[in-house]
Amino acid sequence: MVRTFEHSGGVWSVAVPIPDNPLGHTLVYVVATDRGPVLVDTGWDDPASWDTLVAGLAACGTAVAEVYGVVVTHHHPDHHGLSARVREASGAWIAMHAADTAVVRRTREARPERWFTYMSAKLAAAGAPEEHLAPLRSPRALPGLSPALPDREIVPGELLDLPGRRLRAIWTPGHTPGHVCLHLEEQHPDRQLPGHGRLFSGDHLLPRITPHIGLYEDPDDVTVTDPLGDYLDSLERIGRLAPAEVLPAHQHAFTDAPGRVRELLAHHEERLAGLLALLAEPLTPWQLAERMEWNRPWTEIPYGSRNIAVSEAESHLRRLVKQGRAEPVAGSEPVAYVAV
Repeated sequence: MVRTFEHSGGVWSVAVPIPDNPLGHTLVYVVATDRGPVLVDTGWDDPASWDTLVAGLAACGTAVAEVYGVVVTHHHPDHHGLSARVREASGAWIAMHAADTAVVRRTREARPERWFTYMSAKLAAAGAPEEHLAPLRSPRALPGLSPALPDREIVPGELLDLPGRRLRAIWTPGHTPGHVCLHLEEQHPDRQLPGHGRLFSGDHLLPRITPHIGLYEDPDDVTVTDPLGDYLDSLERIGRLAPAEVLPAHQHAFTDAPGRVRELLAHHEERLAGLLALLAEPLTPWQLAERMEWNRPWTEIPYGSRNIAVSEAESHLRRLVKQGRAEPVAGSEPVAYVAV
């Protein structure tokens, strides 16, 4: 069954399924403009997901062929996956922030063996055991390596090309380097709600879960990034914006963005404090990930998800090091960290 929802004021959402994923679906937003509908994200590249998107657009009173443009909040496949098919069917433009476009370009150009070599080296440096590294030494074809290359750049602070609407881009790095939220600077249909317009928040601000904060680095760039610091700064920016309603990419729409921002800031501070307690003894990023609290025991976390978990552990370590609350242990190999 296709699930759509009318949010009033020329905005609808379509729940596009994500195969074999506990999130269930991505909310693809349909924004009416004077030139035709513009989509905020497109959903996972899967035949059933495509059929759902097509049927959902029809239920919203439009069609894929009428789509004028696609605004992608970030490059993840549950958001950007169907962009190419939408463009092929309609001639629509695709817009994305330059930092995430760079990730897409690297993904399209990377040879599988280079990716495996890079991942193996990163995980070895994080302290991953040999049994985890062994599969990476047998390069094989990788799915999802040809996402659509965007043809427009989202410039933070600028209004996007939505004729008859006011949709402004806000750069909110953290979940990905080029994640953007999109502020619909129009009177909310419910004039009684306090706040300023509506915010398409992608994965940046969700009502009941916290987005993954990991690493998306160019193998040829030695810059040490601080994605968790970027995320926390971006959260505060959205809290100050105080939109009347948040339209996220997962779960459901909600109000009181500043309150949700405060909850997330407190959550991350508690998490960092918990990691500091673990770092009473020297730990590598892998060892820290093994001891962190996840939604299931470490022994039940699948292979690929462990890579994501280690990436998140390392992003937290970088924040602690930048704050002067932890430091690498001199001479350790692989590098271990300890609380200061």
